[in-house]
Amino acid sequence: MLLSQIKNADGSVCVVVREGSEAYAVKDATSTYNLAMEAAEEGKSLSDVIRAHGLGDAIDLEVAYAEGRFMLPIHHEDAAHCHLTGTGLTHLGSASTRNSMHAKADTDAPVTDSMKMFQMGLENGKPGDNVVGAQPEWFYKGNGTQAVAAGAPLVSPSFAEDAGEEPEVAGIYVIASDGTPFRVGFALSNEFSDHITERGNYLWLAHSKLRPASFGPELLVGDLPADVQGMSRILRDGEVIWEKPFLSGEDNMSHTLANLEHHHFKYDIFRQPGELHVHFFGTATLSFADGISPQHGDVYEIEAPGFGLALRNPLIQKPAQAGTVTVKTL
Repeated sequence: MLLSQIKNADGSVCVVVREGSEAYAVKDATSTYNLAMEAAEEGKSLSDVIRAHGLGDAIDLEVAYAEGRFMLPIHHEDAAHCHLTGTGLTHLGSASTRNSMHAKADTDAPVTDSMKMFQMGLENGKPGDNVVGAQPEWFYKGNGTQAVAAGAPLVSPSFAEDAGEEPEVAGIYVIASDGTPFRVGFALSNEFSDHITERGNYLWLAHSKLRPASFGPELLVGDLPADVQGMSRILRDGEVIWEKPFLSGEDNMSHTLANLEHHHFKYDIFRQPGELHVHFFGTATLSFADGISPQHGDVYEIEAPGFGLALRNPLIQKPAQAGTVTVKTL
């Protein structure tokens, strides 16, 4: 089952469910978030809640995409109560690019912290049921104001040195009134980052991640396939300038999803009732590793079987600005 949200002509939200090629509006559904919270609070599956609501008019998702009517597949009405976070060095092969970014040319140099972190995941990232495994790298991207819908632009700030895509799978979660996290599903995502800033010093990773991110356009309800095989590409003036497969799913990861979820939701701050979480699980594929420098107007495209329509976002690069941000005294 795939869920999405599109805007109606009057500006209201239409929640759309798709199984196979047929897509229909969900009756009396004001948002995906409200459906998810209904399921969490009533102890029902999301699919059962949707079936109880019933299906309405047929929806042509391709037309809605072309018309720019796609919203995020889930959102919180108060963007401050949506958290965008992620984990890195979680996929087999993901350490190679990171290590090359931070390693010194001297072959006798000590192993980088990135490689140490990756090795910890290889050794104890899949500890078994109900056992705490290795703690992954973790980062914060922002709140819901940084979440960008399919078709909308990813805006690179004026001070950015790079505007690099990261094709990933994101987990979507809501927190019930008793503080229990519930996974709503999974979505394709572009965990947009600044790899040149990160390369300058690995302690600048936190800065490099404070960028917008996109996920969707559809949300996969149910389990994540163990072997996700997708494609990431960049288009310039309608032509593909870079294209490469990417892998996800636990068969291609050094951590289990359960271990990554534990190390996020073990913090009380992330189990506040009613909040929405979008957690990016990482990747091993970057155009940056192949020397690509995205330009203003390029289009990122990420797709994978089982996740519905491709995730597309154009790049907008803000021009550099002189001066500093001035803080005023009250």
